Amino acid sequence: MSSVLKTALFTGALAAFAVPAFSQTAAPAPTPAPTIQERKENQQDRIANGVQSGQLTAGETKNLETKESGLNKEESGMRQEDNGHLTAADRATLHQQQNQLSNKIYADKHNAAVQNTNPKSEVGQRQRNQQQRIAQGVKSGQLTAGETAHLERRESAINHEVKNDRAANGGHLTPAEHRQVNRQQNRTSNAIYRKKHNGRVQ
Repeated sequence: MSSVLKTALFTGALAAFAVPAFSQTAAPAPTPAPTIQERKENQQDRIANGVQSGQLTAGETKNLETKESGLNKEESGMRQEDNGHLTAADRATLHQQQNQLSNKIYADKHNAAVQNTNPKSEVGQRQRNQQQRIAQGVKSGQLTAGETAHLERRESAINHEVKNDRAANGGHLTPAEHRQVNRQQNRTSNAIYRKKHNGRVQ
């Protein structure tokens, strides 16, 4: 066998061995699944973004954060039963519930209901300001899901009252109604401040 042919066969054999070795090292490592905590943080960020953008109304945010708060309580109960740990079954249950909540966040952010992000009235501007402060508190973790649900319940009630008052008065608020709404917004504003500075965090 000629030396040229031997060299060619040897080179071909080396190449054949090198290809599988190369393909094994080139494959990217699988991305680990997000932890329960990472998923909670992601859901809260998505909710905060929806509040900030106006895609989520106060009522929608209240419902989402009530569900989130319920999940947090359930997780806490699971951990208490297992010395601070979650079992594989616990994790599977929580991931399934978080999937459902994730779908609900998406649906609420993409439906026709929106919060006015460019209000012209003083009442509307205060509502918008309160929503921005709540969104910032959710994003920073200063507001827990339960606290956010409570604040948005109040915001939703004020929005509903304003809507009804305007419908009864040709689209306007009477001076007495305006004062009443301002008092309610002042109380909600104070509640936002207290809850953001009470030491409880998400």
